[in-house]
Amino acid sequence: MFELLAALSIAAAAGLRLGLPLLVLGVLSGGELWSEVPILSMFNPSVVLGILVSISLLELVISKDRLGHRVLQIMELVFSPIVGAIAGIAVVTYTIGSSALLTTIIGVVSALVAFVLRLVQLGWFYRLRGLPMWFILTQDVLCIALVFLAFDAPRQGGVIALFLLWLAIRSSSAWQQRRHPKPG
Repeated sequence: MFELLAALSIAAAAGLRLGLPLLVLGVLSGGELWSEVPILSMFNPSVVLGILVSISLLELVISKDRLGHRVLQIMELVFSPIVGAIAGIAVVTYTIGSSALLTTIIGVVSALVAFVLRLVQLGWFYRLRGLPMWFILTQDVLCIALVFLAFDAPRQGGVIALFLLWLAIRSSSAWQQRRHPKPG
């Protein structure tokens, strides 16, 4: 059960940022985890580290500019399910080893959580015509906190991830009610 909560926590972090969760995940494990993670294990750990640092810096810098944030949103929407699945599988592999069925289920659930969170953020971005700076900074801090919680306190990290998922679902239903008001 704790593995699922840890995977939800890391998947929510992947729904917030792409490179940062995998970077922190690899650094926390001393770089050994990347050798067991699908897709990342095909590359040299130094290359993976360089790519993840570059992506993380790009996300942190570009997200502060409105035009850059638009481009970044589309890129994050496309890659967030992939990163969510990779991160969820990495946490499960690191904590309990690899069971084919469990790894597949965790990968799919992690991908869906990351995609839903990213999709709702994209919706808010276009609805509000940009996100406020305090929201972007909170998003960065929350992303790092969720990665740490996935390892140190998976129960709390999973609860925060479920709360974020609940907020995402509530806000999307609020959009539907604004577009299609109930006849009364």
